[in-house]
Formats: sequence, C-alpha cells, structure tokens
Amino acid sequence: MNALVINCSPVRTGATAEIVKIVSRKLAEKYGTKCICIDDYDFGFCKGCRTCHSTAACVQNDDIPLIVSEFERADLIVSVSPSYWADVPGQFKAFIDRCTPWCNTHEPHAAVSGGKRGYAIALRTGPGMKECERIIQSIEHFYGHLEITCCGSLGLCSVEYREDVAPRMDEIIAFCETM
Repeated sequence: MNALVINCSPVRTGATAEIVKIVSRKLAEKYGTKCICIDDYDFGFCKGCRTCHSTAACVQNDDIPLIVSEFERADLIVSVSPSYWADVPGQFKAFIDRCTPWCNTHEPHAAVSGGKRGYAIALRTGPGMKECERIIQSIEHFYGHLEITCCGSLGLCSVEYREDVAPRMDEIIAFCETM
C-alpha cells in the first residue's frame, strides 16, 4: 500500500510543510509514503477551452500528468492545505482545475484507478473552524470528482508558524492512526 502526502502550500518550510513531515513519518510506519509540494511542479492555469470534455486530455503540455501519476500510484492520499483567504492556495486550486480531464463530470474522461482513500488536513492562523471546514469541503469535492473516497479530515486552528505545530503533534498523530 502506498500513501501520497501533498503540501498544498507553495511554502516548503512553513507550518504546512511541518505537518506534512509529521504525517509522512507516521504513515511510513504502515505504507510506502511519498511527499510532494504543489509548488515543485510547473503548470499553468486552466484555459477554459473545454477540449478535455471531448478528448479526456488537456491541450497544455506541463507537469499536471506527473502529479496525477503520483495520485495513480497511491492508495491513500492526504492533502494538507493552509487557508489562503478562506480557501485552498491558488496553486492547489489551479491544479484542481487542471484535473478536469480525470474528473467524472463529463464523458469521455481519463480516470485514476478506483479504491483510493482521501484525507484532508486544513490549517489556519485564526481561532475559528469555519475556514478549515471550507478548505476541507474544497478538497473533498475535488476527491469526489476523482472518485476518491473521502475518509476523514482534520482542521487545525491557530497555526501560523512551524512552532505552532509542535503543541498539536498528538492531535495530528491521532488523526494519522485513523488512516
């Protein structure tokens, strides 16, 4: 069994990256685990041409297929996202938009293989859970269109810096034990 943990933030050294490390270490006890950062890939925004609705392929030639191949190899996918104006960061949203060829919203469509489980972890700097819930909903909506079964989520409030993650370690590890 393989797990993929995605840093949905463009920041490779912040609180989100720290959570990705914790999750990856814990999952590596049970799964072959790989981490990726959305910002390590080069891809453009969706052009809205809808060519993929009839061809099941995007007209752009960039790194999106590389990321999707990581999804394909994984049995379990964990998306870890900070709040950027109460939703996922733009880079991750652009990736989601570019996954339209693999989404079940039209025929024909490419597809990732079935049986995958998806988890979402959202973090934000403020104290209210509402923003985390919105991020989780965005990730779960995306998973649904890829036919990835949503199996759990964790919202972490009042996390701004890497140092804010350590006091939440037990909570993060307990969540990983459900995977």
